[in-house]
Amino acid sequence: MTKNRELIIAPKVSRGQLGKFLAEIEKDGIKIVNTDPSNVKRIKTKMTTIYSSLNANYVIVDKATKLKGKKVGMKFKVLSNADIEKILQFARTGLDFVIVEVKDWKIIPLENIIAKLHKLHTKIYAVANTPEEVRKMFSILEIGVDGVIFSTSSANEVKEALVYLGTKSFELRSAKILEIKEVGNGERVCVDTASMLARGEGMLVGSKSNFLFLVHNESVGSSFTSPRPFRVNAGAVHCYTMSPDGTTRYLSELETGSEVLVVDSHGKARRATVGRSKIESRPMLMIKAQVGDEIGGIIAQNAETIRFVRPNGHLVSVTHLKKGHTVLVHAKAATGRHFGMEVDDEYIMEK
Repeated sequence: MTKNRELIIAPKVSRGQLGKFLAEIEKDGIKIVNTDPSNVKRIKTKMTTIYSSLNANYVIVDKATKLKGKKVGMKFKVLSNADIEKILQFARTGLDFVIVEVKDWKIIPLENIIAKLHKLHTKIYAVANTPEEVRKMFSILEIGVDGVIFSTSSANEVKEALVYLGTKSFELRSAKILEIKEVGNGERVCVDTASMLARGEGMLVGSKSNFLFLVHNESVGSSFTSPRPFRVNAGAVHCYTMSPDGTTRYLSELETGSEVLVVDSHGKARRATVGRSKIESRPMLMIKAQVGDEIGGIIAQNAETIRFVRPNGHLVSVTHLKKGHTVLVHAKAATGRHFGMEVDDEYIMEK
């Protein structure tokens, strides 16, 4: 059974900025914050707190104790096997959780800690200071870690960490095709990832940053090509795609080692590393679609291996796409962007 893992945020923002920061990360699904409960007392939020205060929901204590109606735990720095034994000793007294901070995860026999603590039903939380550390800890501790406490002042870093956790999702909506038009040759970008992509997965791509089509991977193949489940023939060089940190990038900017967002037909997102980006001149199609008042477009290669995802999960090739068909897109009201980052109060119009 898959463990329900938790990303806990330790805000590194001023008290004046805390309300705005918490509202933003709560919108992304964060449920627990590592901060003094008195700091959030006047802030409208449903998030719980983990802190060394009796007013917290998860209370960090200096010595093992029981508190009625509270989850109780202790924090440990691990430098040697003796520290691990100390954790186990305290956990046996009935701790609900332990927070483990180490400098080098490679030298610690984590499997032993996890196996022994889970028999005691004690949750294990690790400490991280960058999205990369979050990724490292979730991958190393994937067999049993319960959560990571991530210190940050950036909402974009929270979004990036959620992608590593595998809980980030995007709302996909049904868009009606308005127009399909041959536009001659252009440069398109084939993105070969270092991951195997499943049926239903693809990249969010579009000519407008607020209107992105779910472009499916090439796991299906065609009568003339073999399946290439690591590849997304994404679109023209000018198109945007979404990055794990919530910023957008032009397809032309992707290269070996870049990270892209892979999204399935239910909107669930994960990260993938680009192994190779291939730009070649090909015949292109311009496709426009509409959701509510928003109209967006994409220029993609005119080939049967490029497919969109229908609302019922079925795939449709751009060569079989017709006016009136519906496809899945991620669309929202337009905002300005500066170097790929959203700027809420900036006016923008894209056509």
